[in-house]
Amino acid sequence: MTQADPTRPKQPDKSLGELFGDLSHEFAELVQTQTELAKTEVRHQAERAKMAGSAFGAAAVAGYMALVLLSFAAAWGLAEVMPEGFAFLIVGAVYAIVALVLFMRARERMREVQLVPQATVESVKEDVQWARQKMS
Repeated sequence: MTQADPTRPKQPDKSLGELFGDLSHEFAELVQTQTELAKTEVRHQAERAKMAGSAFGAAAVAGYMALVLLSFAAAWGLAEVMPEGFAFLIVGAVYAIVALVLFMRARERMREVQLVPQATVESVKEDVQWARQKMS
């Protein structure tokens, strides 16, 4: 591939004003496109964060309700065959494990959320390279 002669204009039929006009128009379109891409990507990641947050909330509510209601029922049931203190301790430990499992699932979902719009960052890098080539 032969390189263009850097001493010759790339578009000799256009005036300097027209070239700057084209450049500013292309730059405005580029900024608008990148802004829309960033908005879309942030919206998508916010939706994923919302879902992960909902999972945390569901885990908390389920853990609390299970801990309160089923603990009493199970502990009183176990209290028929052992001392009440041990019965309540066993039931509390079981529900603590359940809450831990729910929390771990929610944390894994939250790890999938990316707050930095990666596609936009990559696209901006490409655009900067393109602009540098246009200017040289």
